[in-house]
Amino acid sequence: MKMRTPNHRKNQKALDAFASLWRASESLGVSARRSLKGKDLTSCQFGVLEVLYRLGPLCQYELGDNLSCTGGNVTVVVDNLEKRGIVRRERCCEDRRQIYVHLTKTGRGLISQIFPKHVSGIAQAMAQLTRQEQKILERLCQKLNGRNAKPKGNGA
Repeated sequence: MKMRTPNHRKNQKALDAFASLWRASESLGVSARRSLKGKDLTSCQFGVLEVLYRLGPLCQYELGDNLSCTGGNVTVVVDNLEKRGIVRRERCCEDRRQIYVHLTKTGRGLISQIFPKHVSGIAQAMAQLTRQEQKILERLCQKLNGRNAKPKGNGA
């Protein structure tokens, strides 16, 4: 159904692009979640493990920033992973308000088992695009996420 608004062509293009991006994201998400089958991990839990595996120990708020999650959500996810012995929390010596999250030996073993299959599945799904198209897609997504965006205003 086509929209009828004063800017209906402009709005329809935006809606069509959004719908395509949404469907592609959902499809890629299904592919990415295959690596989690039988691992008793939610997507958010896997996200925490993946970020810690790639970047090392981080404060909980940094985890939230990397995963685009709220602080409360990160706390619950980390609580559940900590109960399972997959991560551990450690207060920062210099600033006791900061709590760093670390992978445990068990957590590192789990993510190192899952991660290669995960990366392979993503690479396979993304192989439909050329390397150049993947770079363009990454740039466009970063622009939509507000990352690498140029400051707005008069530049003063």
